[in-house]
Amino acid sequence: MSQSDRVVIFDTTLRDGEQCPGATMTFEDKLATAVMLDEMGVDIIEAGFPIASEGDFEAVSAIARQCKRATVAGLARAIEGDIVRAGQAVRHARQPRIHTFVSTSPIHLAHQMRKTEDEVLAIITRTVAQARDLVADVEWSAMDATRTPVDYLCRCVDAAIKAGATTINLPDTVGYALPDEYRAMFREVRERVPNADKAVFSVHCHNDLGLAVANSIAGLEGGARQIECTINGIGERAGNAALEEVVMALKTRQDSLPYTTGVDATWLTRASKQVSAVTAFPVQFNKAIVGRNAFAHESGIHQDGMLKNASTYEIMTPESVGVSKTSLVMGKHSGRHAFKEKLKELGYELGDNALQDAFKRFKDLADKKRHVYDEDLVALVDEEIGQGHDRIKLQALTVIAGTLAQTATLTLDVDGVHHTRQGVGNGPVDAIFGTIRAIVPHEAELDLFQIHAVTGGSDAQAEVSIRLKHDNRSATARGADPDTLVACARAYVAALNKLTGRQKASVEIEA
Repeated sequence: MSQSDRVVIFDTTLRDGEQCPGATMTFEDKLATAVMLDEMGVDIIEAGFPIASEGDFEAVSAIARQCKRATVAGLARAIEGDIVRAGQAVRHARQPRIHTFVSTSPIHLAHQMRKTEDEVLAIITRTVAQARDLVADVEWSAMDATRTPVDYLCRCVDAAIKAGATTINLPDTVGYALPDEYRAMFREVRERVPNADKAVFSVHCHNDLGLAVANSIAGLEGGARQIECTINGIGERAGNAALEEVVMALKTRQDSLPYTTGVDATWLTRASKQVSAVTAFPVQFNKAIVGRNAFAHESGIHQDGMLKNASTYEIMTPESVGVSKTSLVMGKHSGRHAFKEKLKELGYELGDNALQDAFKRFKDLADKKRHVYDEDLVALVDEEIGQGHDRIKLQALTVIAGTLAQTATLTLDVDGVHHTRQGVGNGPVDAIFGTIRAIVPHEAELDLFQIHAVTGGSDAQAEVSIRLKHDNRSATARGADPDTLVACARAYVAALNKLTGRQKASVEIEA
């Protein structure tokens, strides 16, 4: 395979993905995610929008210093101050990039930019040249390219390349294009712009019509060699092209798509889980590649085929995306040894004490549930690991709910000392959270509260995601339990542990 068939993977989870409402990440979350993306072989990490806030600038700067292999990009509007700030943020990267953009479509020029075509052309020339003076690697994007007349789009691309752009991105900003249209646009622009061979062309597709991945692949067929995407497809509105789907489409359909990437596909499931955890955005069960049901078979016909030959119904192996293939079915009759082996298959190695504690919780869970799934075990063990060094631990909870006043009686172990309180609230959850605040006074606000079932069925474990916010700090945590109210308490306590762990001296426990 020639170098011309190598596809550059540009991950914008930390920038476009974070713009998804409710998906804001902490500094620590961003840095950990960037390290993971770097290790899994992503070529370019768009680390953020440095001008947006001081926190974003600091995160981009830290990521630029931390990444060992990937190019680190900072986004900038076609504004002098934005470009200066982006250059400052990425200057310590092994390979820094400034990614600047401006709108080109008539609807954007008329209603958002309020500029003429010639004025925008002058802006492109000036700002791309400014960025090129700061770094050798400059990407320019034509925002809303797919609704821009191709004649004007060619003039803009020509101007950007002449000014020094090394990558040209023609995004489907509003998810409007169809694959044939997107493919044809790239072919025409590359044929008509005289210096098109001096830049790498890039796709950036949104999923408003569910066509982001299909359009991204069509762009490759039109001559693009960079795909901009996000883990789990998170992003503005309906999201972006999903990195895991792009990578596996190219890997699985080599017969029709003779392209290669540098991404190690065995990291995909791990990456999906990490991004889901830090954003508190659950992955839908039937999500391609990384969803819970991606390698699950319930139909008798499918099961029969799988037992005879896995390729009858699976076009890729679970191992190829980092999923351990397993045949162990866990239930209340399972022993400690089987439990330990099952955890190994799921990627967990626990010490004797932690294993014993997790096994006891598993037995309790198995007594309450008809089926214990892998996801149940992952939720159970993740919580067990997370509680290992917590200074605040949930010991007991009793809730009275109904038409009368909702009351919670709660016992917390705080630094080894038990504290019991009773409180009332506007509903059982409010009573629980209020009672926790009575034992551990704090000023943090509840910024996120989500509940979903870990598996199907009326006996499913509830998994609760909580984000607490105080000043400029926030902490996100999850709790799981067959009892939804207990899961709420576990999640709140876990988030409080994270938050107060950064400010122990200012937290006083009431007797």
